[in-house]
Amino acid sequence: MELSGVGIWSSQLRYGDPAEAADAAAELDDLGFTALWIPDVGGPVFDAVERLLAATKQTVIATGILNLWMHAPDDVAKSHAALSAEHADRFLLGIGVSHAPLIDAKQPGRYRKPLAATASFLDGLDAAAQPVPVERRVLAALGPKMLALAASRARGAHPYLVTPEHTATARSVLGDGPLLLPEQTVILCDDADEARRIGTEWLRAYLALPNYANNLLRSGFSADDLAQVSDRLFDAIIAWGDEAAIMRRVAEHQAAGADHVCVQVLAADQRAFPREQWRRIAAACNA
Repeated sequence: MELSGVGIWSSQLRYGDPAEAADAAAELDDLGFTALWIPDVGGPVFDAVERLLAATKQTVIATGILNLWMHAPDDVAKSHAALSAEHADRFLLGIGVSHAPLIDAKQPGRYRKPLAATASFLDGLDAAAQPVPVERRVLAALGPKMLALAASRARGAHPYLVTPEHTATARSVLGDGPLLLPEQTVILCDDADEARRIGTEWLRAYLALPNYANNLLRSGFSADDLAQVSDRLFDAIIAWGDEAAIMRRVAEHQAAGADHVCVQVLAADQRAFPREQWRRIAAACNA
């Protein structure tokens, strides 16, 4: 599985109306997006993966990410094997350790030693009756230790909420072989105030999670940038403007070493499927 080009990262495909999700996935497949990425913050994730695989013909369906605290490795391996056999190996298993505030909210103290927990989960996938092949899994990775684990025990890394500068750093850690598949959030509008109205509270929610906050501090942003959601931080994380502006940011990730960029569209109604924006991005990709 050699991913390239541009994909779509979408919570709507995972948690929106199932019938519309299937219809939208079929259109995204026809539009030429090479992968569709869905999150996992609870619920039957493999049902969603199966629905999207059934609705598409060529595109890869990827979890971005499967939350390892919510699944047993044996069950994951069994589901991966079944879905891969039925759908021509188009299922990419993205695995992540999530965030302490989310995991500890229900079971205080459960989230600990994230690197060791990830390695243990991978051990379980390797030991399963039908192991998940290394080339069919990637890791959510931000810092150097998790990136190194992604290079040694997976096909590569899927960093989320990152800049092209982080992509360059990640590539230097991964080396030349592993896949690097960063997510890039975008807003298709030309007005800075409107973009900030759409994206600021969305971004603020992620900045409250230590893994993202710490990564941005490592990347050179200040505590004030994070506390205020400064324009500098906003513009670095969220690409906004017309199609040309979006494609410039995608190209920056690619120039920094990304093999594939997962574009997440934010719109005024963040629960609705942003299908018109997806069509505009597809047209720009194919221009």
